[in-house]
Amino acid sequence: MTAALAKSSKREIAVPGEYPFTWDDFASIAALMYEISGIHLVEAKATLVYSRLAKRVRALRLPDFAAYCAVVAAPDAADERSAMLSALTTNVTRFYREPHHFDHLSRVRMPQLAEIARAGGRVRLWSAGCSAGHEPYTMAMSVLECLPEADRLDVRILASDIDPQIVNRAAAAQYSDDDVEPVPAPVRSRHMVRSSGGWTVSEQVRKLVSFRTLNLLGDWPMKGRFDVIFCRNVAIYFDEPTQDRLFTRFAEILNEGGQLYIGHSERAAVPALKPDGLTAYRREARRG
Repeated sequence: MTAALAKSSKREIAVPGEYPFTWDDFASIAALMYEISGIHLVEAKATLVYSRLAKRVRALRLPDFAAYCAVVAAPDAADERSAMLSALTTNVTRFYREPHHFDHLSRVRMPQLAEIARAGGRVRLWSAGCSAGHEPYTMAMSVLECLPEADRLDVRILASDIDPQIVNRAAAAQYSDDDVEPVPAPVRSRHMVRSSGGWTVSEQVRKLVSFRTLNLLGDWPMKGRFDVIFCRNVAIYFDEPTQDRLFTRFAEILNEGGQLYIGHSERAAVPALKPDGLTAYRREARRG
């Protein structure tokens, strides 16, 4: 909680509206979000919190946000905490977002990884914070453009997100005409199929990608290391100590020479990671 919020009256109305929403309510929701996801909600987000959660208050037929805070904090309220998380997480994404990252993946990383895969080696990529699936499917299409037989080799992409609802949507692999507009026409013709009302990602692309619900700040069940990790515009929602812990964990799970891609406004201040291109970091080799 910020000093300004600590000094304000806890019962003062934070956002005027249909349901009473005090700074005390905001503080309770912010604390719970930080606990379960690491997302750091600042005072400036109070209006956003109100607008997105007022729908939950209405759906549960509650009189105010104080009642909602009591409900969502209850030990048996896992489903409502999941609904709150879905409401408060932002899923801004598109195919080939920040295209220079995919250009770097194709030109710099994939030739090396293709050699490994063709020699019978294991290649693993991770979309950490996959949202509605645009990022991992773009990764898969980039892999297949460089390594057309990737689905028959030991090449796999893990796609994870903390929000189970968005993970289910991503796994469905269904997109509108507007969604696929950024996909170059030749790539679209090879890796997407016209379906009712839009497009479906091809079976070959989907075969490369496995979706999982995963909290980046919780336990990671994966046993092996990764060659490439995309975690873009996710850490911006965390405070600095949480960012440092996350990037350190990424460094630990990357293979030597492995690549981490992060967003334009993010910086990975971790000694094990060396800048390699715009907002891309390479894991340095161990020193004896």
